[in-house]
Amino acid sequence: MSARVATLLAALPGDAAIVHPAMAIAVIAITYLIARSVARVAAPRISHALRQPATTMTGHLRRAIHFGIASLLLAGAVALWPQGDVAHLILGAALGLSVAMFAVQLLHAAAMPRWAVMLVALLLFGLVLSSSNGGVVPVRHMLDSIGIDLGKRRITLLGIVTITITSIALFAAVRLANRVVSRSIALADGFDATQKLLAQKLAAIAIVIAAFFIGIDMLGIDLTAFAVFSGALGLAAGFGLQKTFGNLIAGIILLMDRSIKPGDVIVVGDSFGWVNKIGVRAVSVITRDGKEHLIPNENLMTQEVENWSYSDRNVRIRIPVGVGYDADLDLAQRLMLEAAGESPRVLQSPPPNVWMTGFGESRVEFDILVWINDPESGVGNVRSDVLGRLWRLFRANGVAIPYPQRMLHWAAAREKEGEAGSNKPDI
Repeated sequence: MSARVATLLAALPGDAAIVHPAMAIAVIAITYLIARSVARVAAPRISHALRQPATTMTGHLRRAIHFGIASLLLAGAVALWPQGDVAHLILGAALGLSVAMFAVQLLHAAAMPRWAVMLVALLLFGLVLSSSNGGVVPVRHMLDSIGIDLGKRRITLLGIVTITITSIALFAAVRLANRVVSRSIALADGFDATQKLLAQKLAAIAIVIAAFFIGIDMLGIDLTAFAVFSGALGLAAGFGLQKTFGNLIAGIILLMDRSIKPGDVIVVGDSFGWVNKIGVRAVSVITRDGKEHLIPNENLMTQEVENWSYSDRNVRIRIPVGVGYDADLDLAQRLMLEAAGESPRVLQSPPPNVWMTGFGESRVEFDILVWINDPESGVGNVRSDVLGRLWRLFRANGVAIPYPQRMLHWAAAREKEGEAGSNKPDI
């Protein structure tokens, strides 16, 4: 059968290097159209027979049937088409792609991780392509024969495919290695959260650098040929990425000296909140309003930063209060201590305290001093709770909070104006 197809192909007019690949592409297009039409009809019926909701299964099942039927039809086309030319290679590549996509649908249905799905798809594509064309060596020769000449260099399809497959494989390997190393560091004993985060970031950088040099070695790239170009590129990248590298080094230094850690409550300029994450470029600070501020790492190294939980998480809050001059000051101070002590977030050790701070225009001024150990939960709500309790205690015990008062002496001034008016001569 394959010999008859070869005889028919030889009898076609025109250049075989153009006609045969065009026919192979047409066969692939027709195959996919047929498979797609069959999948549209079969998928709803199979989903209904399995009593599965259309929204959850029909679409996934349709794609699996599509690529499965395409794989069967293309396998027949590859078996009938004579080997040894570019058209057969195109059909083999289409068959490998269909089988890989069919496997992807099945693995997604099994809830496999993405890196595993990608790895299996690449392996199946390579195996099917090489098997359908007589092994790896003939495929390499055919891919190497397709290319263009640019000066003294020749760019072939084999080189492009090799670079693509190597890049995808290294990307999957880097992601897998990062997950394994990060999980191992996270489960390690003897390190706190900051040390684990620093180790994970350093390990990620080391893995990326190792993958780069491994890829260079696998592809056989001679770096000496790019010495002049790499020097100029490195100079330009140094100026262009100066801030980026500065933020990277600043982030590593912050993690090493542990001056700022995830969970710390900090104040930087107008930003107040707790550190959610220390990234490669910026620190994520979540405010009490739920807003997430991204502050560059370099700013935390050069600007003044208030860290409320650097060495001790205890934070003291001042709550100003004023009472009238005719009030019982001893009773007022006891009520202030009672209101502070009843607040659930106020610590009993160190105990709350009350200071008299001054004599105002219409009131005696006090400061209630309380301590909390969870500043990430906010300080305004503590003030509100203490003042609310104090207001109820003042009302119950007759302690008044005075209104501002102003005394105007106007009677004497009017009498003087009247005397001055009576002394004026008549006109």
